[in-house]
Amino acid sequence: MNTPKKLVIASRESMLAMWQAEHIKGRLKALYPDCEVEILGMTTRGDQILDRTLSKIGGKGLFIKELEQALQDDRADLAVHSIKDVPMELPEGFALAAIGERASPFDAFVSNQYSRLEDMPEGAIVGTSSLRREAQLRAKFPHLTIKPLRGNVQTRLSKLDNGDYDAIILAAAGLQRLGLNGRIREILSPADSLPAAGQGALGIEIAARRTDLADILRPLNHEETAACVTAERALARALGGSCQVPLAAYCVMEDGLLTLNGLVGHPDGSVILREEAQAPREYADALGRAVAKKLADNGAQELIIAVLAEQAT
Repeated sequence: MNTPKKLVIASRESMLAMWQAEHIKGRLKALYPDCEVEILGMTTRGDQILDRTLSKIGGKGLFIKELEQALQDDRADLAVHSIKDVPMELPEGFALAAIGERASPFDAFVSNQYSRLEDMPEGAIVGTSSLRREAQLRAKFPHLTIKPLRGNVQTRLSKLDNGDYDAIILAAAGLQRLGLNGRIREILSPADSLPAAGQGALGIEIAARRTDLADILRPLNHEETAACVTAERALARALGGSCQVPLAAYCVMEDGLLTLNGLVGHPDGSVILREEAQAPREYADALGRAVAKKLADNGAQELIIAVLAEQAT
């Protein structure tokens, strides 16, 4: 394996994205001390459109298109993403070279007034950017008012601090990576808020033609995380998962055995479908498809079609 003289990482410019890129830069420098590693910061469409929810403006791909263009144009060698921001079907010509070890996969409850969701009174306002969180919150806490919340982590926290919301729900991993653990009042259990596919894990994307990078990036791949995320993404892919549908998938591994939980819901919380199954880690992709089939047999496909039709109006 020839160690490259230089590698360029494409990244969004938010503080969290830059933390993630710096983290991967550090890992690469430790592996290849003689290699120069640079970060190319970029603003994406998803960062620019902040007045509408993701489900209304086209979903996950908005955060990665510009980075993929940089890979295609050879301005960058690899791109670092939160895996949950990466569409289930990568565009032709791109590949995931590695999935890094997962941080916390869970959602965090953040509030200046309340210690937990159960303490919030009727009509209290909770901000979230995701239909997945919204559906589960509405199902379990129908007395709360759920309002959309966009922007980077700092923007969302400042909206909470300004009194626009009584509480907000954010990914725990993002807060922890930014050293904001102190803002977390409660980590939500999977029973209260089943995570998004890949939540808490970093993905490294390359142009598929760059086969020279496969061996170089392989040490960044964390096998247990990769198996769990593969199962989660296979479930979401089989159900046509996107930001426009409340869909959750969370997998854990114990002694080589994967347990995958999947959920599909209606944004208003009126319907929540849950299924789970187990399989050895070698069958991660098949496990994802199997849980997706159980959900589909339970009415998930019809629910997704109905939700998408409502979103389109």
